[in-house]
Amino acid sequence: MEFAIALLKTVIFVVVVFGVTLLHVAYATYFERKVIGRMQGRLGPIEVGYRGLLQPFADMVKSLFKEDIIPSDADRTLFFIAPIIVVASVMTSLAVIPFFNNGAIADLNIGVLFIFAMASLAVYGIIIAGWSSNSKYSFIGGIRSAAQVISYEIAMGISLAGVFLMAGSLNLNDIVLAQREQPLGMYAVLQAIGFVVFVISAFAETNRTPFDLPEAETELVAGYLTEYSGFRYALFFLAEYISMYIMASMITLCYLGGWALPGFLVRLVPILELVPGIVWFLIKVYAFMFFYFWVRATLPRYRFDQLMAIGWKILIPVSIINIVITAGVKRWLMG
Repeated sequence: MEFAIALLKTVIFVVVVFGVTLLHVAYATYFERKVIGRMQGRLGPIEVGYRGLLQPFADMVKSLFKEDIIPSDADRTLFFIAPIIVVASVMTSLAVIPFFNNGAIADLNIGVLFIFAMASLAVYGIIIAGWSSNSKYSFIGGIRSAAQVISYEIAMGISLAGVFLMAGSLNLNDIVLAQREQPLGMYAVLQAIGFVVFVISAFAETNRTPFDLPEAETELVAGYLTEYSGFRYALFFLAEYISMYIMASMITLCYLGGWALPGFLVRLVPILELVPGIVWFLIKVYAFMFFYFWVRATLPRYRFDQLMAIGWKILIPVSIINIVITAGVKRWLMG
Protein backbone atom coordinates (compact mmCIF):
# COMPACT_ATOMS: atom_id res chain seq x y z
CA MET A 1 0.00 0.00 0.00
CA GLU A 2 2.79 2.42 0.92
CA PHE A 3 4.57 1.60 -2.35
CA ALA A 4 1.40 2.35 -4.33
CA ILE A 5 0.96 5.70 -2.57
CA ALA A 6 4.63 6.63 -3.16
CA LEU A 7 4.31 5.64 -6.82
CA LEU A 8 1.13 7.69 -7.21
CA LYS A 9 2.82 10.74 -5.67
CA THR A 10 5.77 10.34 -8.04
CA VAL A 11 3.48 10.06 -11.07
CA ILE A 12 1.54 13.17 -10.02
CA PHE A 13 4.80 15.07 -9.47
CA VAL A 14 6.06 14.04 -12.92
CA VAL A 15 2.81 15.11 -14.59
CA VAL A 16 2.85 18.46 -12.76
CA VAL A 17 6.51 19.16 -13.61
CA PHE A 18 6.16 18.33 -17.30
CA GLY A 19 2.75 20.05 -17.59
CA VAL A 20 3.96 23.26 -15.95
CA THR A 21 7.15 23.17 -18.05
CA LEU A 22 5.14 22.95 -21.28
CA LEU A 23 2.98 25.87 -20.15
CA HIS A 24 6.08 27.88 -19.29
CA VAL A 25 7.61 27.09 -22.69
CA ALA A 26 4.45 28.30 -24.43
CA TYR A 27 4.56 31.63 -22.64
CA ALA A 28 8.34 31.95 -22.94
CA THR A 29 7.76 32.33 -26.68
CA TYR A 30 5.11 34.97 -25.98
CA PHE A 31 7.33 36.97 -23.63
CA GLU A 32 10.28 36.68 -26.00
CA ARG A 33 8.25 38.21 -28.82
CA LYS A 34 6.97 40.92 -26.47
CA VAL A 35 10.40 41.75 -25.05
CA ILE A 36 12.13 41.85 -28.42
CA GLY A 37 9.21 43.81 -29.87
CA ARG A 38 9.54 46.48 -27.19
CA MET A 39 13.31 46.64 -27.63
CA GLN A 40 12.79 47.23 -31.35
CA GLY A 41 9.97 49.76 -30.93
CA ARG A 42 7.17 47.29 -31.80
CA LEU A 43 4.22 45.88 -29.84
CA GLY A 44 4.64 42.15 -30.37
CA PRO A 45 1.56 39.86 -30.35
CA ILE A 46 -1.62 41.82 -29.58
CA GLU A 47 -4.45 40.25 -31.61
CA VAL A 48 -5.21 36.81 -30.14
CA GLY A 49 -6.79 37.18 -26.70
CA TYR A 50 -6.21 40.02 -24.24
CA ARG A 51 -2.94 41.70 -25.27
CA GLY A 52 -2.08 38.62 -27.30
CA LEU A 53 -2.04 36.23 -24.31
CA LEU A 54 -3.60 33.40 -26.34
CA GLN A 55 -1.04 33.68 -29.15
CA PRO A 56 0.98 30.62 -27.96
CA PHE A 57 -2.13 28.43 -28.21
CA ALA A 58 -2.94 29.79 -31.66
CA ASP A 59 0.61 28.93 -32.75
CA MET A 60 0.26 25.44 -31.29
CA VAL A 61 -3.02 24.79 -33.14
CA LYS A 62 -1.47 26.08 -36.37
CA SER A 63 1.51 23.73 -35.98
CA LEU A 64 -0.72 20.72 -35.31
CA PHE A 65 -2.84 21.26 -38.43
CA LYS A 66 -0.12 22.30 -40.87
CA GLU A 67 0.77 19.82 -43.60
CA ASP A 68 3.58 17.46 -42.62
CA ILE A 69 5.88 17.58 -45.65
CA ILE A 70 8.52 14.85 -46.03
CA PRO A 71 11.21 15.21 -48.73
CA SER A 72 10.98 12.43 -51.33
CA ASP A 73 14.67 11.55 -50.96
CA ALA A 74 14.73 11.67 -47.16
CA ASP A 75 15.47 8.65 -44.97
CA ARG A 76 11.92 8.46 -43.60
CA THR A 77 12.66 6.37 -40.49
CA LEU A 78 15.48 8.61 -39.27
CA PHE A 79 13.57 11.72 -40.37
CA PHE A 80 10.68 10.67 -38.08
CA ILE A 81 12.70 9.71 -35.00
CA ALA A 82 15.15 12.68 -34.97
CA PRO A 83 12.77 15.18 -33.28
CA ILE A 84 11.66 12.48 -30.81
CA ILE A 85 15.28 11.85 -29.76
CA VAL A 86 15.84 15.58 -29.17
CA VAL A 87 12.63 16.14 -27.18
CA ALA A 88 13.03 12.96 -25.11
CA SER A 89 16.60 13.89 -24.20
CA VAL A 90 15.83 17.41 -22.98
CA MET A 91 12.62 16.36 -21.21
CA THR A 92 14.53 13.64 -19.33
CA SER A 93 16.94 16.27 -17.98
CA LEU A 94 14.05 17.88 -16.10
CA ALA A 95 13.91 14.84 -13.81
CA VAL A 96 17.05 15.84 -11.89
CA ILE A 97 16.34 19.58 -11.52
CA PRO A 98 15.43 20.39 -7.87
CA PHE A 99 12.89 23.23 -7.87
CA PHE A 100 13.07 23.47 -4.07
CA ASN A 101 14.88 21.61 -1.29
CA ASN A 102 14.71 17.89 -2.16
CA GLY A 103 12.26 18.86 -4.88
CA ALA A 104 13.58 16.82 -7.82
CA ILE A 105 11.81 13.90 -9.44
CA ALA A 106 15.05 11.89 -9.21
CA ASP A 107 17.67 13.05 -6.69
CA LEU A 108 20.81 11.68 -8.39
CA ASN A 109 24.26 12.00 -6.84
CA ILE A 110 25.59 12.74 -10.34
CA GLY A 111 22.74 15.00 -11.45
CA VAL A 112 25.02 17.43 -13.30
CA LEU A 113 26.68 14.65 -15.30
CA PHE A 114 23.25 13.24 -16.15
CA ILE A 115 22.19 16.60 -17.62
CA PHE A 116 25.39 16.79 -19.68
CA ALA A 117 24.82 13.24 -20.92
CA MET A 118 21.26 14.04 -22.03
CA ALA A 119 22.42 17.26 -23.71
CA SER A 120 25.00 15.31 -25.67
CA LEU A 121 22.40 12.73 -26.66
CA ALA A 122 20.11 15.47 -28.00
CA VAL A 123 22.82 16.47 -30.47
CA TYR A 124 22.55 13.04 -32.08
CA GLY A 125 18.95 13.89 -32.91
CA ILE A 126 20.04 17.14 -34.56
CA ILE A 127 22.78 15.37 -36.56
CA ILE A 128 20.30 12.67 -37.65
CA ALA A 129 17.81 15.36 -38.68
CA GLY A 130 20.45 17.11 -40.78
CA TRP A 131 21.64 13.91 -42.47
CA SER A 132 18.24 12.23 -43.02
CA SER A 133 16.72 15.33 -44.66
CA ASN A 134 19.01 14.83 -47.69
CA SER A 135 19.51 18.60 -47.93
CA LYS A 136 22.84 20.40 -48.00
CA TYR A 137 21.49 23.16 -45.73
CA SER A 138 20.22 20.64 -43.17
CA PHE A 139 23.44 18.63 -43.32
CA ILE A 140 25.66 21.67 -42.73
CA GLY A 141 23.42 22.73 -39.82
CA GLY A 142 23.76 19.29 -38.22
CA ILE A 143 27.55 19.29 -38.62
CA ARG A 144 27.76 22.77 -37.11
CA SER A 145 25.69 21.68 -34.11
CA ALA A 146 28.03 18.72 -33.48
CA ALA A 147 31.10 20.97 -33.69
CA GLN A 148 29.52 23.48 -31.30
CA VAL A 149 28.76 20.86 -28.68
CA ILE A 150 32.26 19.37 -28.85
CA SER A 151 33.70 22.84 -28.28
CA TYR A 152 31.37 24.36 -25.72
CA GLU A 153 30.39 21.36 -23.60
CA ILE A 154 34.08 20.93 -22.78
CA ALA A 155 34.32 24.53 -21.57
CA MET A 156 31.01 24.24 -19.75
CA GLY A 157 32.02 21.05 -17.93
CA ILE A 158 35.43 22.38 -16.94
CA SER A 159 33.90 25.66 -15.71
CA LEU A 160 31.61 23.68 -13.39
CA ALA A 161 34.57 21.74 -11.97
CA GLY A 162 35.31 24.76 -9.74
CA VAL A 163 31.79 24.52 -8.32
CA PHE A 164 32.25 20.78 -7.68
CA LEU A 165 35.52 21.46 -5.85
CA MET A 166 33.88 24.03 -3.60
CA ALA A 167 30.67 22.07 -2.95
CA GLY A 168 32.29 18.65 -2.78
CA SER A 169 29.40 17.09 -4.69
CA LEU A 170 27.85 16.65 -8.15
CA ASN A 171 24.36 16.54 -6.67
CA LEU A 172 22.45 19.73 -7.54
CA ASN A 173 20.62 19.77 -4.20
CA ASP A 174 23.92 19.52 -2.30
CA ILE A 175 25.47 22.30 -4.43
CA VAL A 176 22.65 24.67 -3.45
CA LEU A 177 22.95 23.78 0.23
CA ALA A 178 26.74 24.30 0.08
CA GLN A 179 26.22 27.81 -1.29
CA ARG A 180 24.11 28.74 1.74
CA GLU A 181 27.24 28.41 3.87
CA GLN A 182 28.99 31.09 1.82
CA PRO A 183 28.87 34.73 3.03
CA LEU A 184 27.18 35.88 -0.21
CA GLY A 185 25.01 32.76 -0.53
CA MET A 186 26.09 32.06 -4.12
CA TYR A 187 29.10 30.99 -6.18
CA ALA A 188 28.64 33.60 -8.92
CA VAL A 189 31.11 35.89 -7.12
CA LEU A 190 33.65 33.36 -5.82
CA GLN A 191 33.49 31.50 -9.15
CA ALA A 192 33.15 34.60 -11.33
CA ILE A 193 35.41 33.22 -14.08
CA GLY A 194 33.54 29.92 -14.24
CA PHE A 195 30.22 31.76 -14.11
CA VAL A 196 31.05 33.89 -17.17
CA VAL A 197 32.37 30.86 -19.10
CA PHE A 198 29.25 28.85 -18.26
CA VAL A 199 26.89 31.66 -19.32
CA ILE A 200 28.63 32.06 -22.69
CA SER A 201 28.67 28.29 -23.19
CA ALA A 202 24.95 28.10 -22.35
CA PHE A 203 24.15 30.24 -25.40
CA ALA A 204 26.14 27.90 -27.65
CA GLU A 205 24.69 24.79 -25.99
CA THR A 206 21.13 25.93 -26.73
CA ASN A 207 21.92 27.26 -30.24
CA ARG A 208 20.79 30.75 -29.31
CA THR A 209 21.93 34.10 -30.70
CA PRO A 210 24.77 35.03 -31.11
CA PHE A 211 25.72 31.33 -31.45
CA ASP A 212 22.74 30.09 -33.49
CA LEU A 213 24.98 28.86 -36.32
CA PRO A 214 23.21 25.48 -36.76
CA GLU A 215 20.10 27.39 -37.94
CA ALA A 216 21.62 30.63 -39.31
CA GLU A 217 18.68 31.76 -41.46
CA THR A 218 20.78 34.16 -43.53
CA GLU A 219 23.12 31.33 -44.60
CA LEU A 220 21.32 27.98 -44.25
CA VAL A 221 17.61 28.86 -44.65
CA ALA A 222 16.82 27.17 -41.30
CA GLY A 223 19.75 24.77 -40.95
CA TYR A 224 18.82 21.31 -39.70
CA LEU A 225 15.16 22.43 -39.54
CA THR A 226 14.94 23.35 -43.23
CA GLU A 227 12.96 20.29 -44.38
CA TYR A 228 10.76 19.99 -41.28
CA SER A 229 7.25 21.37 -40.98
CA GLY A 230 4.12 21.08 -38.87
CA PHE A 231 4.21 19.00 -35.70
CA ARG A 232 7.79 17.75 -36.14
CA TYR A 233 9.07 21.30 -36.51
CA ALA A 234 7.17 22.21 -33.34
CA LEU A 235 8.95 19.39 -31.46
CA PHE A 236 12.36 20.90 -32.26
CA PHE A 237 11.02 24.30 -31.22
CA LEU A 238 9.78 22.81 -27.94
CA ALA A 239 13.13 21.13 -27.29
CA GLU A 240 15.03 24.40 -27.80
CA TYR A 241 13.01 26.28 -25.20
CA ILE A 242 13.09 23.43 -22.68
CA SER A 243 16.88 23.32 -23.05
CA MET A 244 16.93 27.07 -22.37
CA TYR A 245 15.02 26.43 -19.13
CA ILE A 246 17.45 23.67 -18.18
CA MET A 247 20.49 25.91 -18.74
CA ALA A 248 18.82 28.75 -16.82
CA SER A 249 18.07 26.29 -13.99
CA MET A 250 21.67 25.05 -13.99
CA ILE A 251 22.98 28.60 -13.67
CA THR A 252 20.47 29.27 -10.89
CA LEU A 253 21.38 26.11 -8.98
CA CYS A 254 25.15 26.13 -9.46
CA TYR A 255 25.93 29.85 -9.29
CA LEU A 256 22.95 31.85 -7.94
CA GLY A 257 22.02 29.89 -4.81
CA GLY A 258 19.04 28.01 -6.27
CA TRP A 259 15.85 28.44 -4.27
CA ALA A 260 17.71 30.05 -1.33
CA LEU A 261 18.51 33.69 -0.66
CA PRO A 262 21.84 34.97 0.75
CA GLY A 263 21.90 34.71 4.54
CA PHE A 264 22.77 38.40 5.05
CA LEU A 265 19.74 39.41 2.98
CA VAL A 266 17.39 37.20 5.02
CA ARG A 267 18.82 38.62 8.26
CA LEU A 268 18.35 42.13 6.89
CA VAL A 269 14.76 41.50 5.75
CA PRO A 270 13.46 38.49 7.77
CA ILE A 271 10.06 38.50 6.02
CA LEU A 272 11.73 37.25 2.84
CA GLU A 273 12.15 33.85 4.50
CA LEU A 274 8.36 33.41 4.38
CA VAL A 275 8.38 33.36 0.57
CA PRO A 276 8.44 29.76 -0.77
CA GLY A 277 11.80 28.71 -2.21
CA ILE A 278 10.31 27.78 -5.57
CA VAL A 279 9.31 31.44 -6.05
CA TRP A 280 12.94 32.61 -5.70
CA PHE A 281 14.04 29.76 -7.97
CA LEU A 282 11.63 30.82 -10.74
CA ILE A 283 12.54 34.51 -10.36
CA LYS A 284 16.22 33.68 -10.93
CA VAL A 285 15.43 31.35 -13.84
CA TYR A 286 13.27 33.96 -15.54
CA ALA A 287 15.87 36.65 -14.99
CA PHE A 288 18.27 34.57 -17.07
CA MET A 289 15.54 33.79 -19.62
CA PHE A 290 15.11 37.55 -20.02
CA PHE A 291 18.86 37.78 -20.57
CA TYR A 292 18.50 35.22 -23.37
CA PHE A 293 15.90 37.46 -25.05
CA TRP A 294 17.93 40.63 -24.46
CA VAL A 295 21.03 39.17 -26.09
CA ARG A 296 19.00 37.99 -29.11
CA ALA A 297 17.68 41.51 -29.62
CA THR A 298 21.10 43.10 -29.18
CA LEU A 299 23.96 41.06 -30.64
CA PRO A 300 24.66 39.94 -34.22
CA ARG A 301 25.50 36.35 -35.12
CA TYR A 302 29.16 35.27 -35.02
CA ARG A 303 30.86 33.64 -37.98
CA PHE A 304 31.49 29.93 -37.51
CA ASP A 305 35.28 30.33 -37.39
CA GLN A 306 34.86 32.98 -34.70
CA LEU A 307 32.59 30.65 -32.75
CA MET A 308 35.19 27.87 -32.80
CA ALA A 309 38.02 30.27 -31.93
CA ILE A 310 36.16 31.59 -28.87
CA GLY A 311 35.51 28.05 -27.63
CA TRP A 312 38.95 26.50 -28.15
CA LYS A 313 41.27 29.50 -27.77
CA ILE A 314 39.55 31.44 -24.99
CA LEU A 315 36.87 29.60 -23.01
CA ILE A 316 38.61 26.23 -22.54
CA PRO A 317 41.99 27.73 -21.44
CA VAL A 318 40.24 30.23 -19.14
CA SER A 319 38.12 27.48 -17.55
CA ILE A 320 41.26 25.38 -16.94
CA ILE A 321 42.92 28.38 -15.27
CA ASN A 322 39.81 28.71 -13.09
CA ILE A 323 40.18 25.10 -11.91
CA VAL A 324 43.83 25.60 -11.06
CA ILE A 325 43.08 28.76 -9.06
CA THR A 326 40.14 27.15 -7.25
CA ALA A 327 42.08 23.99 -6.38
CA GLY A 328 45.09 26.04 -5.24
CA VAL A 329 43.00 28.30 -2.99
CA LYS A 330 41.11 25.38 -1.49
CA ARG A 331 44.35 23.51 -0.81
CA TRP A 332 45.82 26.60 0.82
CA LEU A 333 42.75 27.10 3.03
CA MET A 334 42.84 23.45 4.11
CA GLY A 335 46.43 24.00 5.23
